[in-house]
Amino acid sequence: MTKTGYINARVENDLKEKAEKVLRRVGVNTSGAVTMFLRQVVIRQGIPFEVRVPNKESLKAIRELRAGKGKMYTGSTKEIFDALVKES
Repeated sequence: MTKTGYINARVENDLKEKAEKVLRRVGVNTSGAVTMFLRQVVIRQGIPFEVRVPNKESLKAIRELRAGKGKMYTGSTKEIFDALVKES
């Protein structure tokens, strides 16, 4: 099938660069990733991941982080859990 449709999306430059770095590592360009996403939208008839309104606890945590309080964890889930175990 010929690719003739265009999508223009404005995103934060830092997000774009980080995503492109990950995509390069898995051998996919941004256009290919968007195509995969859209195919999954069609197959699943919706967003291919859970999207929910944050609960009260999550909203509190979000506010704390935006205010520069609380802890922010980065890394894989395993790395985060390992760090939490070490803290306790």
